[in-house]
Amino acid sequence: MEELREEEALRKETQIAEKPWLRNVDWSTKLEEQLKDKVASYKPLSGLNLKQAMILLVGQVGAGKSSYFNTINSIFRGQISIQANAGSAEKSLTTSFRKYQVRDGYAGKPLNFRLCDTRGLEEDEGLEDQEIGYLLDGHVPEKYKFNPSVPLTTDTIGFVKIPTLADQMHCVAFVLDASTVDVIPVKVVERIKAMQTRINQRGIPQAVLLTNIDRICEATSDDVSKVFYSAAVKECVERVSMMMGIPQTQVFPVKNYHREADLDQNINILSLKSLSRLLNFVDDFLYNKLDEVEAENESTSKVKSRISE
Repeated sequence: MEELREEEALRKETQIAEKPWLRNVDWSTKLEEQLKDKVASYKPLSGLNLKQAMILLVGQVGAGKSSYFNTINSIFRGQISIQANAGSAEKSLTTSFRKYQVRDGYAGKPLNFRLCDTRGLEEDEGLEDQEIGYLLDGHVPEKYKFNPSVPLTTDTIGFVKIPTLADQMHCVAFVLDASTVDVIPVKVVERIKAMQTRINQRGIPQAVLLTNIDRICEATSDDVSKVFYSAAVKECVERVSMMMGIPQTQVFPVKNYHREADLDQNINILSLKSLSRLLNFVDDFLYNKLDEVEAENESTSKVKSRISE
């Protein structure tokens, strides 16, 4: 039985379909530039006095949260970047809350979004339920160092007591390792589900960045453009969609830079496509906020009108 499972896994790892399961990706320099320009020119929805979108990256230790930022940063820096501390370890290498900026070119101006990195999810340690709420609502100060033995409270130095929309998270991206999806510890899954509950209560869009696709499909290891022809990646996307309870269109396969010495056009395209979609989700959230603001302004205007009469 075990041999059959291994044979089936090997078959899927090397199986490449004739037609892609996701189309309209031409893997060209033109597409790369279009996606890069779209991300570089992004501005949050007007009418909300918001300069930068906030995207929170959450995931298990070693899944690739910090590496995703480094990959996006590398694309715009024009060279491989390791600004965020990344790597493999039993405990989370990220211990502080960081709102990383991506700059357009070397020493260029910051783009209009931030990728927010925080402590990785672990079985016995990680973000407490209350801390998750504080993160989403914008109460956590920049560079706050999470301490498992001393949870964040309203009395913590730097605690943002009255957060604005600019402090809040506008989209959450769960970062999952494609090669370990089947063996995520039960307690970590429970932490993810608890976080999803809080995210849904706030109406914040969520997605999944499915990293390390090259570890489940040999073909994508050699050529990332084979990702949407891969049976193994397609099955993994379907499995994650079911596990997370979100549509497959919100699960984005990506490959972070980790052993490459130079930039790769196809890795860039895949990463930029995922980020472009995340920014679309941010706008969906902001449209709802704008509706709330306009409704509140209209209500206030009617009250003033009645008083003046």
